[in-house]
Amino acid sequence: MKHQPITIHLLSLTDFFTSAGFLFSMLSNFANEPNRSPAFKPLSVGMDMESLTTEEILANIVETPKTGGAAAAALEERIAEVRQTYRRHETDTGSPEYQVAGLTERISYLTNHLKEHPKDFSTRRGLVALVNKRRRLLNYLYKEDEKRYAEIISSLGVRHRVPGAIPSREDIYGRFPSQKPNKGKSKMKIVAKRQGK
Repeated sequence: MKHQPITIHLLSLTDFFTSAGFLFSMLSNFANEPNRSPAFKPLSVGMDMESLTTEEILANIVETPKTGGAAAAALEERIAEVRQTYRRHETDTGSPEYQVAGLTERISYLTNHLKEHPKDFSTRRGLVALVNKRRRLLNYLYKEDEKRYAEIISSLGVRHRVPGAIPSREDIYGRFPSQKPNKGKSKMKIVAKRQGK
């Protein structure tokens, strides 16, 4: 049995829109349903779709707006303001102060978002990454210039533990009361040890 080759005919955009009246039916469906957000601007009733050019048809297509645009724009504006105050000079975009200021604003925004949406685990993962990046930048700034480090920590209100030597056992547990000296050992072993056996 011999198979026939399948041929696919490609239509131009103009042929697609005008041949079957596809666009007009889509527009009338969207105009008649008030609950749906229209993807197209409504055209005037009785408009001849055959006489429209492709550019006119495409000009009537409306882009759907992205959600959260106002909040994201406000965040970007706040980040720009904070960065403006902490930059070292007019063209500064990479100093630790500049980066820490922007990261701190993003961290506070994401923290508030997670208070509202506690199960948003992908955002939580991004927040942890931002906090770690800010911590590394602050460690670097502390090593380079302690005065600038102290200024930015106090002005931004960031809690940061200064990187230092590995704490001793006494440093870690010194604030707790000492335990009994022979805890866990039987009295027989202690007596035997004292007698030298």
